[in-house]
Amino acid sequence: MRISVIAHSGSKKPRIEKDAHDTFHVYVSQSPVQGKANQAIIKAFAQHFLIKPNQISILSGANSKHKTFHLHK
Repeated sequence: MRISVIAHSGSKKPRIEKDAHDTFHVYVSQSPVQGKANQAIIKAFAQHFLIKPNQISILSGANSKHKTFHLHK
């Protein structure tokens, strides 16, 4: 399954929200330095979808706010 994500790093309240366009807005407290925010997003999705973190990969946007992830179920 492919999902579109808009990342919000440095958030005080980590959470996942879905908008009307089926885009996930993921708020994480980590900064985007050295991929820490990406790893936090992967961990958040793993908990949200009840899958293992290694079942999630970044397809595009690793260095952008707009990302595309693939969930391998």
